Amino acid sequence: MPEVVTAVPDTVPESEKPTTPINTPAAPEPTKPTSLSPVSVKPNPEIIAQEQQAGKKLGLFTEALPGSKPGPGTPLKPDQQEKYADVLAWAQALGPIPALCEKGAVRELDDEEKMWLTRECLLRYLRATKWNTADVKKRLEATLVWRREYGVLKHTPEYIEIENQTGKQYVLGFDRDGRPCLYLNPAKQNTEKSPRQIQHLVFMLERVVDLMGPGQETLALLVDFASSTTSSNPNIAQGRQVLSILQGHYPERLGRALVTNLPWFVGGFFKIINPFIDPLTRAKLKFNEDMTLHVPASQLDKKFGGECDFEYDHSVWWPEFIRITKERRALYAARWKELGSKIGASELELKGGSTQDPITEASAAVEKLEVK
Repeated sequence: MPEVVTAVPDTVPESEKPTTPINTPAAPEPTKPTSLSPVSVKPNPEIIAQEQQAGKKLGLFTEALPGSKPGPGTPLKPDQQEKYADVLAWAQALGPIPALCEKGAVRELDDEEKMWLTRECLLRYLRATKWNTADVKKRLEATLVWRREYGVLKHTPEYIEIENQTGKQYVLGFDRDGRPCLYLNPAKQNTEKSPRQIQHLVFMLERVVDLMGPGQETLALLVDFASSTTSSNPNIAQGRQVLSILQGHYPERLGRALVTNLPWFVGGFFKIINPFIDPLTRAKLKFNEDMTLHVPASQLDKKFGGECDFEYDHSVWWPEFIRITKERRALYAARWKELGSKIGASELELKGGSTQDPITEASAAVEKLEVK
């Protein structure tokens, strides 16, 4: 039987074209969380009323000024994207790791640990290791084990509170790039040297992260050594321990460090620990500069050269700080669960930002209208 060949025309004649448009099914939209974003947590109105009556700032700023925003991120190069995908696959397949206290015991990652392994977290470690994926995997696992052993999430506000009663550390305002500002005032040291002093700093770092807005990954550190003494300042051992924690377990978290009123003995301290500071961190240290160059005057403590007349009242500031950071953390966790409780979730989206740029979003909206 002869083969029948059916010719397929390259073009469809006008008479044969359908009179009604064919509706192409739209691609399913990505899941969007319905819970409020962390940035929705606002200051207590009663504290605002107290501030107006006292003429002083007593609580926290929960937002940066409109013009204070983080810079645009740098798109990943193809090889960087491949390395990120490799580390993400490793993290998603990560099995049990050493558990706390029990020698030789291991356990699976819990939700807090999975939530910590965000896209941005993996990228921070990749940048810190100059994109060496083998080093990243070692360091990420080391940090997960350290967070368990150090008890990062088990140091309660009640345990830490005594360390902050004099206001030797407090968060106030945002710098010109939208970074939350953590102030350190060694002269207000109120406790004897102990592990809890370092735990206090870690506790504050964790909560400063909660205060970061969408797209922000770093903090600003403001240190005033005025009236400090050799006994109130950290010793060499403490300095090295803090550096080890910051560089090993909080890479790419320091945006800038502004240090003022540096006495001679602290200058000597910096010289001693200088070899232990990595070059990237060292470049972020600024000494005795005009701080209004880095922090808007309206959100900079007056004692640091700004216009904000801040007064640390522990009975007001500490409960408000704990409330705001706790509520933000709870909303962040709720959004993480809504988005699938997955390793590699976007911090930007978890904090209420958009994972697409405005042009891409506008294009997508136009396409949806055309499909309809």
